[in-house]
Amino acid sequence: MKLRPRALAGIALAATAALGLSACGGSASTEPSEDPNALVVYNAQHESLTKEWIEEFTAETGIKVVYRQGSDTEMSNQIIQEGANSPADVFLTENSPAMTQVENAGLFADVDAATVAQVPAEYRPSTGKWTGIAARSTLFVYNKEKLAEKDLPASLLDLQKPEWKDRWAASPSGADFQAIVSALLESKGEEATAAWLKGMKENSKAYKGNITAMKAVNAGEVDAAVIYHYYYYGDQNKTGENSDKVGTHYFKNQDPGAFVSISGGGVLASSDKQEQAQAFLKYITGKKGQAVLQNGTSFEYPVGSKVPAHEKLVPLKDLEAPKIDPAKLNSQKVTELMTEAGIL
Repeated sequence: MKLRPRALAGIALAATAALGLSACGGSASTEPSEDPNALVVYNAQHESLTKEWIEEFTAETGIKVVYRQGSDTEMSNQIIQEGANSPADVFLTENSPAMTQVENAGLFADVDAATVAQVPAEYRPSTGKWTGIAARSTLFVYNKEKLAEKDLPASLLDLQKPEWKDRWAASPSGADFQAIVSALLESKGEEATAAWLKGMKENSKAYKGNITAMKAVNAGEVDAAVIYHYYYYGDQNKTGENSDKVGTHYFKNQDPGAFVSISGGGVLASSDKQEQAQAFLKYITGKKGQAVLQNGTSFEYPVGSKVPAHEKLVPLKDLEAPKIDPAKLNSQKVTELMTEAGIL
């Protein structure tokens, strides 16, 4: 596959094992790759996590991998715009709606059966056009000096009630939160979702990013926030300065607020490196790839090859998440509803 310099602008190079792989962390190289044999990943997952996957995969297989970093929506729209001419071989996301967007455009190849077999059905779409590679749980964080456990909402839906006015926060412009709303739409329907979003508009404060929302809770600017779990655990693993006054609350009981979002991985049908691309996807959902999640500091959940979660996390089975086919999450409708509610 001939990689166009324009299309590869901003792609970061992951060195081969023979060159000696650098440690994760720091900014990625801005030098584009002209190597026609390199596997190209469009990456919307956390950069440090994907770099670790790439380095270990290259060390084991000798297959050189380069990646282009962006957000879920940015990368999915780029792939759709490029269509059959996309230089991408593999697409990785943080949340599943972007995967469904590319799938609905007919741009994914089927995932190899051996890879599908590594991931339980609840962590991949029913269509088999992509697979789960990691997961994150919805989490309600609250300021322990302002709220007692008895005051916590039983359901995500409770946050639309008048008693929560100006008391909770979220980052509505991000793909993370929009995935949560997608799950609400799928589980409760359009009318209930529209009503909840109207209540959110009245009651919540908007912040840019989950970590910023959590910081606001910790600082007492707002009582609570809806985020993903790994922001809390990641901060606790460091200094805890952004979460030392924060408590955690899981809604459970198959509540929409117990939604577990699936990070996705898929192989582009247009790729002329199908064997290598499928091998990469099989690797990251295999025991070694999932162990990166279990033992690392991303604090995302492993979903493949029966690898358990990091010891600090609540096990996936104990989250009592609603069963939602990620292939049915409708990001376009969610954007419309959020826009109509004045949230976007």
